[in-house]
Amino acid sequence: MKLGLLTACLPGLSLDEIATWASGEGYQSLEVAVWPDGPGRDFEASHLPVAAFSDADEDATRELLRRTGLEISSLAYYENNLHPDPVAREAIRTHLKLVIDVAARLGVDSVGTFIGRDPGLSVAENLREGEKILPELVDHATDHGVRIVIENCVMEGWHPDGYPGNLAYSPELWEWMFGLGFYLNWDPSHLTWLGIDPLTTIEPYIDRIVHTQAKDVETFPGRRDRFGFFGTVSKGGNPWETGWWRYRVPGLGEVDWRRVVDRFHELGYTGTLSVEHEDPVWSGSPERVKQGLRIAQRTLRPLLVE
Repeated sequence: MKLGLLTACLPGLSLDEIATWASGEGYQSLEVAVWPDGPGRDFEASHLPVAAFSDADEDATRELLRRTGLEISSLAYYENNLHPDPVAREAIRTHLKLVIDVAARLGVDSVGTFIGRDPGLSVAENLREGEKILPELVDHATDHGVRIVIENCVMEGWHPDGYPGNLAYSPELWEWMFGLGFYLNWDPSHLTWLGIDPLTTIEPYIDRIVHTQAKDVETFPGRRDRFGFFGTVSKGGNPWETGWWRYRVPGLGEVDWRRVVDRFHELGYTGTLSVEHEDPVWSGSPERVKQGLRIAQRTLRPLLVE
């Protein structure tokens, strides 16, 4: 196992700046965010120019990895592949294929994304739609020697009522997407607030877990007693506000990382444990984000075996 970080938490820094810092702080790999750059992009990070990836870009990326001693564990483009707008869906599909192409060029064996959802359709209707359109993406990845890994994030902010916006939130749905040829980017934070014990989901699916995101979560049951499981209706303009839980960096939440990492060791997992920093306490500036990443590194690195 190697300890990595998802670069999306530092969208204003270059990949060179992030890699240099991460290497010096004891990180071993990067999960590189590759959302499209240009007009219309808001908070998403774009740390490799996959839409126009040249030979010079490839050479520079390889040299950066050589200089810092890091690896790229995965390329990250987490978007809604069942978007209800056909124009947006096509743009997402096209960019995801470009991400897969660049991953193959760099020898990166996985690309991360979401299943997504059309919120105007039922879950069952979305699954049938996915069965029609998603295999093409799996085939494209397979032809390039790349696996598509789906994060089990609920993406409740994508649904107007705070219901699941990414149909990969439960083991039942994992089994459905595995049948289409996808793999799992396992994240215990989402399982925890959903009431699923993360430890119970590792062994049955270890053969499909090829990447892991290390994110923690803090819950406030007293607030849940007021708002209910799906969270507050009064979101104050923030569709992601539930009112009763928040993400934290590993070590500051409720996930038992000692048991999680031990279970991975027991089962022979040799992938990356990639810190996904979405902790509101350690956010607001690059320096605060970096401090959160230091906390995560101090929590997780002692658990890994060289």
